[in-house]
Amino acid sequence: MHMDRVLFRIPRMPLAAALTPAEGTGAAEEPPPELGPPPGIVIGAARLPDTEFVGSPSIVILPDGACLASHDFFGKKGDWLNSTRVFNSTDRGLTWTRVAHVRGQFWSSLFVHRGAVYLFGTSRKHGDVVIRRSTDSGRTWNTPLDAKTGRLFLGKYHCAPVPLVVHGGRIWRAFEEIVNDLDWPRHHAALVISAPEGADLLDAANWRRTNGIVFDPAWAPGRRPGWLEGNVVVTPEGGLANILRTNTEVGPDAEFPLKGGAAGIPRFELAARIEVPANGETITFDPNKGFFHFPGSQSKFTIRFDPVTRRYWSLVNKITNQHHGRDSSSCPLRQRNVLALTSSADLRQWQEHAKVLRWREGAQLTIRGRVAFQYPDWQFDGDDLIVASRTAWNGQNYHNANYLTFHRIRNFRALTMADSAPDLAAGAS
Repeated sequence: MHMDRVLFRIPRMPLAAALTPAEGTGAAEEPPPELGPPPGIVIGAARLPDTEFVGSPSIVILPDGACLASHDFFGKKGDWLNSTRVFNSTDRGLTWTRVAHVRGQFWSSLFVHRGAVYLFGTSRKHGDVVIRRSTDSGRTWNTPLDAKTGRLFLGKYHCAPVPLVVHGGRIWRAFEEIVNDLDWPRHHAALVISAPEGADLLDAANWRRTNGIVFDPAWAPGRRPGWLEGNVVVTPEGGLANILRTNTEVGPDAEFPLKGGAAGIPRFELAARIEVPANGETITFDPNKGFFHFPGSQSKFTIRFDPVTRRYWSLVNKITNQHHGRDSSSCPLRQRNVLALTSSADLRQWQEHAKVLRWREGAQLTIRGRVAFQYPDWQFDGDDLIVASRTAWNGQNYHNANYLTFHRIRNFRALTMADSAPDLAAGAS
């Protein structure tokens, strides 16, 4: 179905009063076609679900209270690849209307700064760093033609819709640069860019980048060791850090337990912390201190600080079957079927509060799975969280999502594991 203008609603899945027992540990089967509509509210959907897939969800609340959400298209072929669609909701996420389709914008974050809204990412897969500005609530955007109009860094860059923070008079965001010919994600060098918060953000002269740090395979030996999709956060000590997703898929010859600075951390729950200086010039990573235990570290996540609880919150894809199998097609990395709400007071010790979306929790899934709730971006909305998810719901496979969906997590600060959502597989026909 072609859904450029989404003016319908699908009922939200309520949180249950008790936790449903996990599914078994056998190999996953493809879900039946009679799944019905996806959970949440559909914002947008893939036009060509076999070749163009929904990626990079982002969501933001505008100063007037309206919501904007965006996603891009990825895949192997299609006219809409490397482009981003923007949607507006004036009723707190109940209905959505497409307001813009932006060509040459990929892997992008929406953010509001000084009354304007921005799209910030790359020009294409492994393209230039580009930023666009809208002063009419996302309906029209400038074109980043050159260094004065939003084309900030030329080269081969990677990112995701990760948060921006304002700290120390500057605005900060994480990227990765492609620096070698190795496969994903071993070719990534993690870096951070920043600009004075009062500067013209479209002018490349106002931006500064750090050095890049490449992941050393000796830190976590495996099939494709690397890091990506960092979150710049203000630390409890008042400094800055870049918290990164890591890839710790075990190879055929690597020992399964992690060693060195990562010793004692489960292989599929390892995250990394790079220290970012206040001058935005030279970042550093200490492999003896920089790794920490973070359930959900194998998929993209968003971390934001909540001034009410004085805690950092995140929605993560929790791996619920951490088997030791070395077949890449059934690696635990394929488990993006459980979305969990977590928080931390210190960015190192993380507490799980509730599972807000679940499909076959505990199952050993494979690359052929066709359900996932992934790359969640979210914002605080009073006592609630509003969430945009890259959702595969009877999709081509779990990775190649066919929907952008909206979810509201009510009274998130009070949730406990007893409030976890029911397993959606139990209700599938």
